[in-house]
Amino acid sequence: MQNACNRTSPSSNTIPTTSLSPSFCKAIGGKNGDGGESLIQTSDGGYAIAGNTYSFGAGSGKVYVVKLDANGNLQWTKAIGRPGYEIGGRSLIQTSDGGYAIAGETYSFGAGDEAIYIHDEAIYVVKLDAKGNLQWTKTIGGPKGDWSFSIIQTSDGGYAIAGATYSFGAGEADVYIVKLDANGNLQWTKTIGGEKRDGGNSLIQTSDGGYAIAGYTESFGAGEADVYIVKLDAKGNLQWTKTIGGKDWDVGTSIIQTSDGGYVIAGHTESFGAGGRDVYVVKLDAKGNLQWTKTIGGPKDDWGTSLIQTFDGGYAIAGYTKSFGAGRADVYVVKLDANGNLQWTKTIGGPETEEGRSLIQTADGGYAIAGETESFGAGNGDVYVVKLDKNGDACCAVSQTSQVGSGGTLSSPTSSIGSGGTLTSPTSRVTSGGTLTNQCP
Repeated sequence: MQNACNRTSPSSNTIPTTSLSPSFCKAIGGKNGDGGESLIQTSDGGYAIAGNTYSFGAGSGKVYVVKLDANGNLQWTKAIGRPGYEIGGRSLIQTSDGGYAIAGETYSFGAGDEAIYIHDEAIYVVKLDAKGNLQWTKTIGGPKGDWSFSIIQTSDGGYAIAGATYSFGAGEADVYIVKLDANGNLQWTKTIGGEKRDGGNSLIQTSDGGYAIAGYTESFGAGEADVYIVKLDAKGNLQWTKTIGGKDWDVGTSIIQTSDGGYVIAGHTESFGAGGRDVYVVKLDAKGNLQWTKTIGGPKDDWGTSLIQTFDGGYAIAGYTKSFGAGRADVYVVKLDANGNLQWTKTIGGPETEEGRSLIQTADGGYAIAGETESFGAGNGDVYVVKLDKNGDACCAVSQTSQVGSGGTLSSPTSSIGSGGTLTSPTSRVTSGGTLTNQCP
C-alpha cells in the first residue's frame, strides 16, 4: 500500500537527521468504533498507538494497540481484554526493555462490581513485549470508580499512573496517583483533593525525582472548575498545589517540565478566549508561580489535549476544533514560540468529526498526531494517525487563522492527601485485527 502523501519534511536546522519520514494520513480499524488515545515514536523509528476498539476482541470494548513502521504501514495490532468491557487504553509508553506499557480502565476485573455502571471502573495496566505479546496485566482500585489517564516509567524502572478515584480520598473524587515497581507490584497510592470532584489527567516525573500532575479541581479555585497542578516529592508526599482559572470551567489535560525547570500546561478554558471553549496554555516557573497564559481558538469550541516542547524551544499543542476546518470537528494543531506567541495553526479532517488526542515531535523535526476519525476508514470510527512535516504540512492539513488571548487567576489551595487501592492480576485474552486506509490518494 502506498503512502498517503508523497511529500517529505525539509531538512531541520535544529537536529541532525539522516532520513526524513514521509508525511501521511492513515486510518486503522474495523466496522465498529475504534479510536486512538496515545502515540509514541518507537525506537525503530516507527509509531505505536494505544486506544480502544469495538471491532476486535471478545465481548465489548478492548484496549487496542497499533504498531506502524516509519512510513505509516501497519505492522501489527493487538486487542487486549476478556469477555466483558474494557474502556480502552488511555496512555502508552515504550519501556526500557523495548516493550510497551498501557494504562486504561476495565469493567471486567478489579475490586468493584463487574456490572457496567458509571463509577464501577478499575485502573487497568497492560505490559507487552517488543512484539506486542502480553506479559502481565494489573488492576488497581476500590469499590467505586477509579480511572487512569497517564502512565510513565519512573527512574527506578517502575511505573507511575495518574487519574481520578471515587473509591478513596477527601471528597466525591480525588486526584489518584499509583506507584508500581518494575513487575507491576503496588508500592504506594496517593489521593489529593477536596470535598468535591478533582482529577489528574497528565503525569510527569520531574528533574528532582518527584512528580507533577495536571488536571482539574471543583474543590478549589475561582470558578466551576480550575486547572489543578499538584507537585509531589519522590515518595509521593505533597509539596504544593496550584489552581489557575476563571469563573467557568477550566481544565488541564497535559503537562510538561520545560527546559528552564518550570512547567507548561495545556487544556481548555470556558472562562477566557474568543468564544465557547478555547485551547488554554499556562506557563509556570519552577515553584509554580504564574508567568503567562494564552488562549487560542475561534467563536465555537476548541480543545487542547496534548502538549510538547519543541526542538526550537517553543510549544506545540494538539486537540480538536469546531471553530475551523472541514467538518463537525477537525484535528487542531497549534504552534507557539517560547514566549507563547502564535506561529501557526493547522486543521486536519473531513466532513464528520476528527479529534487529535496525542502529539509528538518526530525525530526528523516534524510532528505526528493520533486520535479518531469518523470521516475516513473502515467503520464508524477509526484510529487516526497523521504525520506532518516541521511546518505542520501534509496532504490533509489546512492552515487556519486563530484568535489569541490570555487570562487566569492563580491560587495555592491546601489539599487533603490520603491513600488506598487493591491490586489484582487478572488473566486477559489477546486478539488482533485492523484494516489500514489512506486518506490521501
